[in-house]
Amino acid sequence: MHTNANIAPLKGVRVLELGNFIAAPTAGRMLADFGAEVIKVERPGTGDELRSWRLHPGSTTSMLFHTINRNKKSITLDLRTEEGRDAVRALAADCDVILENFRPGTIERWGIGPDVLDEINPGIVIGRISAFGQTGPLSSRPGFAAVAEAMGGFRNLVGDPDRAPVRVGVSIGDSIAGVYAAYGVMMAMFQREQRRGAGLGPAPLEERVIDVALNEAMFSMMESLIPDYQAHGVVRERVGGRMEGIAPTNAYVCADGKSVVIAGNADAIFVRFMGIIGRHDLAGDPGLATNNLRWERRDELDAAIGAWTATMPADEVLDILDDAGVPSGPIYTAEDISESPQYAARDMIQKFDVADGEQTVEGVGFPGIVPVLGGASLPIRTLAPQLGQDTEAVLAAYAGLAPRGQLDDTKTQLDDDSKVETR
Repeated sequence: MHTNANIAPLKGVRVLELGNFIAAPTAGRMLADFGAEVIKVERPGTGDELRSWRLHPGSTTSMLFHTINRNKKSITLDLRTEEGRDAVRALAADCDVILENFRPGTIERWGIGPDVLDEINPGIVIGRISAFGQTGPLSSRPGFAAVAEAMGGFRNLVGDPDRAPVRVGVSIGDSIAGVYAAYGVMMAMFQREQRRGAGLGPAPLEERVIDVALNEAMFSMMESLIPDYQAHGVVRERVGGRMEGIAPTNAYVCADGKSVVIAGNADAIFVRFMGIIGRHDLAGDPGLATNNLRWERRDELDAAIGAWTATMPADEVLDILDDAGVPSGPIYTAEDISESPQYAARDMIQKFDVADGEQTVEGVGFPGIVPVLGGASLPIRTLAPQLGQDTEAVLAAYAGLAPRGQLDDTKTQLDDDSKVETR
């Protein structure tokens, strides 16, 4: 366990989170993990729809919601009402950061757009996440992360070349956008402190509005996709478990049916690797001396490696490669991660008893906080709050308000035109 549970570099920072689903809440989670007070605004009655995603029998709140909304407070406000928007404006006066992932133009129509918020609280930082950004011809289009991943160039490279592109098993577009939003918020806050130290007022509003587009977040991860195409006419293709232009690196099946990942692509490592598998002919082949040459013969190399791994169980393969200094590793399942001494040593799985519906599930592990400070994950302070549990306290403390009509549980849905559409 962490030796100093009081490490909280963002203590004193207050964040009002207006987003739901995954993107903006991921940014809020990252800030909350390191000590920021994150006040999550949810619609009355139903709350963030993520509460009901991937529910299992007997559950009322998903483990996904608990994971993304840990360390936060929850208040309920109906943003379709003037009372709800008044409460947001009152809270904004006492916050450092606003996070939102509504369709562009929505908060402006509600009278809580950046100009209004800046007038209420000069210097406030506003993190905005949307499908295609706040400007440009596609800005008004709704879009989930699946669409953004496709339009960012990512989906086209995932899968086998003889099949349709596939999606990875997590909401990677939303998550990466959330990371960028948190980074942008911290960048703006750092600038704010620099300007204060220099005796200057707040930066211009346009420098404090963090505009993150899901498609651009994915596009930024695409390495040299565009330069390779525009400079050399190279159109990258799906290559399955390989990485374009790098060989040998792939997943290989072992005698016990398990697969391992091996990355023997560095020149010196390749020679050593081929010697280990008994292919000295390949180790000394001048036609395989460089990575570019090896890529041209990737099928031959994968066949040779696969023939070797098929002769012994995965653990034995990995022991041999580890002793020889060839980068390799198992392909972990949830069970493997749960039992890993490496994850445990850094407190990367933290256990909580979860009261869920009619049952309490004991000792449920949740992913720890990244990055590590002080040698191990900081402790998760709380799992996700119950819907609206902090409404009265937060409104009384920061907005000078008592719960009124904006908490009417009959007002449960935002207009379809205004719903967060990033998933």
